[in-house]
Amino acid sequence: MKPSSPVRYTPDVETPLDDEQKVIDSLINDFDTILERTSEDYDHAVRSVHAKAHGILKGSLRVESALPDELAQGLFAKPGEYEVYLRLSTNAGDILPDVISLPRGLALKVVGVEGERLPDSEGHNQDFIMLNAPVFQAPNAEKFQTNLKMLAKTTDRLEGTKVATSKTLQGVDKVLEKMHVDSPAVKSLGGAPNIDPLGETYYSATAFRYGDYMAKFSIRPISDSLKALSGRMVDIDGRRDAIREDVRDEMKERQGEWAFCVQLCRDIEQQPIEDATVEWDEQSAPFYRVATLHIPSQDSWQEAMVRQVEDEMRFSVWTGIADHQPLGNINRVRKETYRHSADFRASFNACPYHEPSASSRYITRK
Repeated sequence: MKPSSPVRYTPDVETPLDDEQKVIDSLINDFDTILERTSEDYDHAVRSVHAKAHGILKGSLRVESALPDELAQGLFAKPGEYEVYLRLSTNAGDILPDVISLPRGLALKVVGVEGERLPDSEGHNQDFIMLNAPVFQAPNAEKFQTNLKMLAKTTDRLEGTKVATSKTLQGVDKVLEKMHVDSPAVKSLGGAPNIDPLGETYYSATAFRYGDYMAKFSIRPISDSLKALSGRMVDIDGRRDAIREDVRDEMKERQGEWAFCVQLCRDIEQQPIEDATVEWDEQSAPFYRVATLHIPSQDSWQEAMVRQVEDEMRFSVWTGIADHQPLGNINRVRKETYRHSADFRASFNACPYHEPSASSRYITRK
């Protein structure tokens, strides 16, 4: 059956909560607890979430030609090739041993994107931030803060307890999986399967403006070299940075290709904007490929590149063009909290962050 027409974007699809600023202020306090504790212990400020990177990669994003009008929007309106930076991570605010198994994250910075900028968005780049799950762990920021408060209290503390808890929760997650029950909360607290991030499919989980329409995004492996890693368990025995080491070995030997896909909102009731825990059904709202992400073989933990991305760059859903404006409560609160975290890092490390410029061999539009 042919999908229905996509719903057009209008500002009234969003319904901000009355206490949203209060929640933002409270979240910033919790992030400060994490940032201050980790920077004191490490003598270096790291990200308040997704602090531990497993790989830093550089490649290109090629937008497909002859896309239908509903998909030819924003960054994807015209064919072209863009330089990209890609960061693989896990979600904790402290740098933990990999035996503590957490959800994977993928941050993508597309360099040299033309168009009207989002408010306070520096440079000419577009960021996409994704998780290896189609939904967020909480429907809104207030519910998310409940988990964050607990994590803030134990950040960079009780490592042994976290290891034991993670092992227990991984067992719980396996039982739930057999019952066909998925629990983002269990995974976020250490119950995620310890799988290779290169073989994973990643999702924006939250909604974004897509030019005239609204959408969620996904990045999924399409090259055989990456598909072979899908579901591969990482051997973490006695290896604190096992994931980073495996990714480094794998990317030295192979090239990777992912499909960048778009899922258009086609029914505002079935595909809500404000509740990030609702999965948009792919039968009624299918994903379509709009671009191909190509990462050549390389050293994924090269010192200069790591320093550039980890200390000199920030990733935010609010870095980009107006045609891809973040939508919904979770995204709205990300604006101030992400900026606050980045500003803290820049100040503590005495290293301002920079938006990179495209190399001359890359083009922005054809």
